[in-house]
Amino acid sequence: MLDIKMIRQNPDDIKARLATRGVEAETIDTLLAKDKERRELLVQSESLKQKRNEVSEAIAQAKRNKEDATEAITAMREVGGQIKQLDAQLAEVEEIVHDMAARLPNLPNATIPVGPDEDYNVELRKVGTPRKFDFEPKAHWDIGEDLGILDFERGAKVSGARFVYYKGWGARLERAVYNFMLDEHAKEGYTEVLPPYIVNAKTMYGTGQFPKFKEDVYQVNGEDMTLIPTAEVPLTNYYRDEVIPTDQLPVYFTALTPSFRSEAGSAGRDTRGLIRMHQFNKVEMVKFAKPEESYNELEKMTQNAGDIMEKLGLPYHVITLSTGDMGFSAAMTHDLEVWMPAQDTYREISSCSNCEDFQARRAHIQYRDENGKLQFVHTLNGSGLAVGRTVAAILENYQNEDGSVTIPEALRPYMGGLEKITKDDPEA
Repeated sequence: MLDIKMIRQNPDDIKARLATRGVEAETIDTLLAKDKERRELLVQSESLKQKRNEVSEAIAQAKRNKEDATEAITAMREVGGQIKQLDAQLAEVEEIVHDMAARLPNLPNATIPVGPDEDYNVELRKVGTPRKFDFEPKAHWDIGEDLGILDFERGAKVSGARFVYYKGWGARLERAVYNFMLDEHAKEGYTEVLPPYIVNAKTMYGTGQFPKFKEDVYQVNGEDMTLIPTAEVPLTNYYRDEVIPTDQLPVYFTALTPSFRSEAGSAGRDTRGLIRMHQFNKVEMVKFAKPEESYNELEKMTQNAGDIMEKLGLPYHVITLSTGDMGFSAAMTHDLEVWMPAQDTYREISSCSNCEDFQARRAHIQYRDENGKLQFVHTLNGSGLAVGRTVAAILENYQNEDGSVTIPEALRPYMGGLEKITKDDPEA
């Protein structure tokens, strides 16, 4: 959440920066008008409460002097009624101000590309060279179904579209991928966490999913509970309403969890394969850092994600997202996109973001600076990586003309030494 004081003090700058994220200037004007109304009501209420205190003291003094206090009591009742009315108005306006502020996205970092969509993203670097096939590469869903390791048809029968069964070596490959990722992140100093998969609304609010993006998640009917769309949510909220000891910063967390997403608004996109599922596994990285260290931590996190692909031998590139393509809570985002031969293009496999103090304000996560003053930490998150998409990339990049798939060397210890998945041996 943005600091309302900052918006008051720099309205034109805030309008200009948020305009690059699709926020109209009138929205800021309306917010500031409501905030002014809120402050005026607060002054009136406090003034009347002070007057009520004075009247109460006058009544007490009159009673001590055995004087008639009827007039003062009547006056106090009138003041009490006015206060009740003002406080009701104040509560209503405060709710409006809070809701409007909660729906404003984070301010973009001044160095990122400005533009309304992905066409304005900027490539930072390419890593690895896409393989040249001497046969027509197949899509990962065809490879998986032909090998008997992915079953989309039965996934749809049991749950609906965008669900899948992994079978035999397919299930083993998925498990190998996420265990490899967790082990690699542990080497980089991340503490592995197994968090809750269902969280409350306050937790969803803390990371910015609520109130604006409720249609993108699965909620438990009749309860204040939501299935997590990413492990970022429970990991970031680990320190909600707490002060992190300064000597512990930066804090690194990693976790494997399922992610549940309704994919509202994605009708017709990636209807086949593992790219856009309602349920998928993801290894997440989350960091808590001092403000002056957070952008260095973002670059390290981005490289942590890239290292996984390099060790798996998967070509990828890194792009910086434009203001219009960036997520709601992010101030800067680097996407890593893996090469998918069948589609002849790069597809997102990780998104690493610095949210600065945006989430920390919502979740009230602080630390003490060198002067002992409470400050908000900066929070960062990134996929390390999306597991299903990694499996898809392995199937496509390591496919052979006979339909088999070679196992990347880094994964073979996790696959019992298996070097290749073949049609003759689809079972783990």
